[in-house]
Amino acid sequence: MNALTIRTVRTRADRKAFVDIGFKLNADDPHWVPPLKQEALGLITPEKNGWFSHARAQLFIAERGGTAVGRISAHLDTLALEMTAGRGFGPGVGFWGLFDATDESVAHALIAQAEAWLRSEGMTRALGPVSMSIWEEPGLLIKGHDHAPTIMMGHHPARYQGWIEAAGYAPEKQLMTYELDISKEFPPIVQRIVAAGEKNARIRIREVDRTQFDREATIILAILNDAWADNWGFVPLTPPEIADVGKKLKPIVFNDLIRIAELDGEPVAFMITLPDLNEAIAPLNGNLLPFGWAKLLLWLRRPRVRTMRVPLMGVVKRLQASRMASQLAFMMIEYIRRASVANYGASRGEIGWVLDDNQGMNAIAETIDSKVNRIYQIYAKPL
Repeated sequence: MNALTIRTVRTRADRKAFVDIGFKLNADDPHWVPPLKQEALGLITPEKNGWFSHARAQLFIAERGGTAVGRISAHLDTLALEMTAGRGFGPGVGFWGLFDATDESVAHALIAQAEAWLRSEGMTRALGPVSMSIWEEPGLLIKGHDHAPTIMMGHHPARYQGWIEAAGYAPEKQLMTYELDISKEFPPIVQRIVAAGEKNARIRIREVDRTQFDREATIILAILNDAWADNWGFVPLTPPEIADVGKKLKPIVFNDLIRIAELDGEPVAFMITLPDLNEAIAPLNGNLLPFGWAKLLLWLRRPRVRTMRVPLMGVVKRLQASRMASQLAFMMIEYIRRASVANYGASRGEIGWVLDDNQGMNAIAETIDSKVNRIYQIYAKPL
């Protein structure tokens, strides 16, 4: 048998090969959705990803007999290193992600290589998989392998769980997504809460204005930074990252799918909903040429989708322990549910990810009759 070698990614050609490994090793999974290759390349190219303004990474490719058999990233985030340990990251915590391997021996060799790089950077603890920012695709899928992921969610073979745990990693944090049937009305208790809110003159639930994208993004980010500040793993988005997110998401931002809640004229909550772009890109196999561009642009004019995903919600901290917080949340969810069904033909919703200890959001998800459909596990190990 040919010896296993692991080499460092250094060139543009290496980065392309790194992306291609993901396609090769996941091609046989009927539920894996091939990302657009230019987006996957942008993620690992420092000049094209604002995350690198406060982070650095090293990519590795495993080969056997000249054939690629795996890949992994090792990375650290200076903003994460500045956090207090009680919030999940903090001094000495590094990460690995973008992990794929053909077998357990390759998996363990790649993880060991990532750990060695993290140690060389002074890290004393490893979390993984996180690919690569906590805002991108954190965690390993451990439940929900029988259906495709929605936009901006990862998908991994079930066998990876055993390989990672055998490498000495213990569960650190679970992230969950909830699915629900949005073609039917919510339970009566939710309808009563929404109706009561509609009679309250202090409350206004408005659509965003796409023509004022920067202004609306500033409002939402201010609420997000306040609402999520104490959450496990929260790393504020930096201006370069915000610019990147704006470029990526603007084509799938629709006024009626993003709501801002105002109380006495002050923005205090928001909910972002995205049509599931994966439904449109899945048949493209990562390629926009020769006809992918035309197909995608046609879809983007007015998406018709089965699934809507809610990646982010937030209520300002001062309201989080109040009844008002849940009322605003239910009102935004209901208004977006109606728009999703009437204007986009959607019948299914997915909320997440949600931290396993986020009691408020988990309670809201249960109240609207949603069920956990996917669980992602982040693992930890001392170095």
